[in-house]
Amino acid sequence: MLGRISGLFGVRGWVKVFSYTEPREAVLEYSSWLLGHEGDWRSARVAEGQRHGKTVIVRIDGFEDRDQAATLIGTEIGVPREVLPETEDGQYYWSDLEGLRVVSLDGAELGRVAYLLETGANDVMVIEGESERLIPFVMNKVVTSVDLAAGVINVDWEWD
Repeated sequence: MLGRISGLFGVRGWVKVFSYTEPREAVLEYSSWLLGHEGDWRSARVAEGQRHGKTVIVRIDGFEDRDQAATLIGTEIGVPREVLPETEDGQYYWSDLEGLRVVSLDGAELGRVAYLLETGANDVMVIEGESERLIPFVMNKVVTSVDLAAGVINVDWEWD
């Protein structure tokens, strides 16, 4: 997912977008979006968009006034996987990491990645298992390897 529609902007159908991309306005590089709500996804075209302060605002084709745009609040924004750029070595899309098993150096299985958080300093994996754990996603320090094919992330992390 690239973000979600978080609010209204003005009276002419513009909405505020909480972008997960870096930089925030990179969400505008995709003119065709998939809009998802409660598991139902549909195609949409971005008519206009721009960064506005700390947020991004867009107008989506077919949503010409505030009342129409209000129906979009809370909608997730995605694009088909094939239009995303390839990742470089050691870089991963969060969606590729979610669901992977997390194993410590001593072989203990800590759980699975439920989701990731951005904290500013580094990303953090939220691991669900016997208990919920927060583990920094710091390659070559905490995360020793990621094997997407095997579905495993190995970590050097003291757990208790």
